[in-house]
Amino acid sequence: MPPESSVPASTTPVQDYLDRPARGATEDHLVVPRSLAQSMPLRWQQVFIGLLADLHDAYGHLAWADYRVVPSRWERLVDLDEEQLAAAGYVADLGQDGQLEYRDSGDNVVADPENHRVLAPVADPLPPASAGRVEPRPAAPL
Repeated sequence: MPPESSVPASTTPVQDYLDRPARGATEDHLVVPRSLAQSMPLRWQQVFIGLLADLHDAYGHLAWADYRVVPSRWERLVDLDEEQLAAAGYVADLGQDGQLEYRDSGDNVVADPENHRVLAPVADPLPPASAGRVEPRPAAPL
């Protein structure tokens, strides 16, 4: 019989895991890239699908929204192109003094655009699901 732990197991393991920095996790959502999920070993996929089915069964009565996932990265405002600026809710234009200034969606001038970081859309670094299997990194040597 294994010794009992003096530390009780967490009653919120998903929250505990996702509250620390985790790829694909935000404060309110978890995004799992389909190409990676479909590339998991068969047994993992079977377990994953079982968990998803349980989740959808338990919460299928709620009014789920449709979600649009946009690959994004935190970037300096001054490094964005016009399209990225617009998607992030900013514009760049010449101010009254002839200098480039950045404005937010409320038409407020951004005081320090060199150090102002925003979540901006970027090209997805992961392959789409249609690209087929994504090989995982090699296992560490024993």
